[in-house]
Amino acid sequence: MKIPAKLYPFESSYLDLNGLRYHYVDQGSGDPVVMVHGNPTWSFYFRKVILALKGSCRTIVPDHMGCGFSDKPDDADYDYTLSRRVRDLQALLHHLKINEKITLILHDWGGMIGMAYAVRHPQSIARIILLNTAAFHKPEDKSFPLLLWLCRDTASGAFLVRRFNLFSRCATRLCCRRRPMPREIRSAYLAPYEENSIATLRFVQDIPLRPGDRSYDLVTEVQGKLSLFRDTPVLICWGEKDFVFDKHFLKKWKHVFPQAEVHCFPDSGHYVLEDVGEEIVELIHGFLKRHPVYPNVATIGFTEI
Repeated sequence: MKIPAKLYPFESSYLDLNGLRYHYVDQGSGDPVVMVHGNPTWSFYFRKVILALKGSCRTIVPDHMGCGFSDKPDDADYDYTLSRRVRDLQALLHHLKINEKITLILHDWGGMIGMAYAVRHPQSIARIILLNTAAFHKPEDKSFPLLLWLCRDTASGAFLVRRFNLFSRCATRLCCRRRPMPREIRSAYLAPYEENSIATLRFVQDIPLRPGDRSYDLVTEVQGKLSLFRDTPVLICWGEKDFVFDKHFLKKWKHVFPQAEVHCFPDSGHYVLEDVGEEIVELIHGFLKRHPVYPNVATIGFTEI
C-alpha cells in the first residue's frame, strides 16, 4: 500500500504482537496524545491533528489490526473483537512506557476502545477529546442504521464488504457533509481495504446490540465506569449530520460528562475532521492550553483485559 508522502508524511513504526505487525505513528515529544481511530478509517484520519500537535506533544496513533499499515490476518490468526482491540492498545502503550498524563482523542469505535482502556487505568488519563463516537450501548431511542444492519446481519452485505470494499466506499461518500471528499483523500481511505477488508466487516459484526453478543458485557462494564472521569477535562467536537452517531449519542455524552466543553457543527458529518478539521485543530489547541497536565503521584500498573 502506497500513500503519497504529501498526504501522510509520517515514519512508520511497528510492534510485534504474536507474530503480527501492529503499525503506529509516534511523532513529537512531550505529554502523550493517543489518538484511536474507528471503522473504516485508519491513522490517516488524524493526520491534521498529528501535524498540528507534534511540535508540542508526543502523538501516538495506532492502526488497529487489519487496518491501515497493520497486518490483515485471517480469523484463525486474530480475534477481531473489542476486547482484543483494547489489549492491543494496552500492549502498545506498555511497550512505549506511556502510563501517565495521557490525552485521548477518540473517534467512532475508537471511543469504545479508548474508554475501555481508560476505565482500567483512570489515573493515567489527563484529558479526553471525543469526535462522533460512543462508549456505551446504543441509546434506546436511536434506531440501528440500515447500512450497518445490511453489513452486520446479512450474507449479501458481508459478501459486498469483503468482495467490493462496500463499507469503506459508502463511508467516503456519506460521512463528509460540508464538502465532498476529494478523490485523492478518498483513495487514501480506501487503499488499506481494497485487497483485504476483513477488519471493516468484523468491526460491524462486533457491534453489540443485545445481551449475548460477544462484546456486550465489556460495553456494559465501560458504560458503568464512565463516571470515573466526571472531573476530567473533556472536549466534544460533533458533526451533527452523522447518520450513526447523531443527536442521541451526543445527548448521552452530555449527560455522562456534564463538565464537557461541547462544539457542534450543524453541516458536518461523521468524518468531522475531514469536514472541519482546521477548526477542530484550533479548538484542540485551546483546550490543551486551558487544561495543562501535571505528573501523577501514583504509580500506574497495567491490568489485563
